[in-house]
Amino acid sequence: MANHKSALKRIRSNEAKRVLNRYQHKSTRTAIKRLRAATDKTAAQELLKKVSSMLDRLAKKNIIHKNKAANNKSKLTKLVNAL
Repeated sequence: MANHKSALKRIRSNEAKRVLNRYQHKSTRTAIKRLRAATDKTAAQELLKKVSSMLDRLAKKNIIHKNKAANNKSKLTKLVNAL
C-alpha cells in the first residue's frame, strides 16, 4: 500500500475517474442498444445525434479508441438510414 501523500491522493483521484468513465461508457452502450432497437426513423435520427455526441466525447477522453467511435457512428448511421 502507498505511504506517500501524493500516492494516496492519486489512488483516490484514479478511483473517482474510473467510476465516472465506467458510468459514461455504460450509458453510451445502453443508448446504442436503444438506438439499434428503434423502429421509428424520426426518433432514431434524434437518438443518433445524441449517441454520436456521446461517442465523440468518449473518444476525445480516450475512454474508447477514436476508430471504434468512428466505426460505431458509421454502422449506426447506416442502420438509421435503412429504416
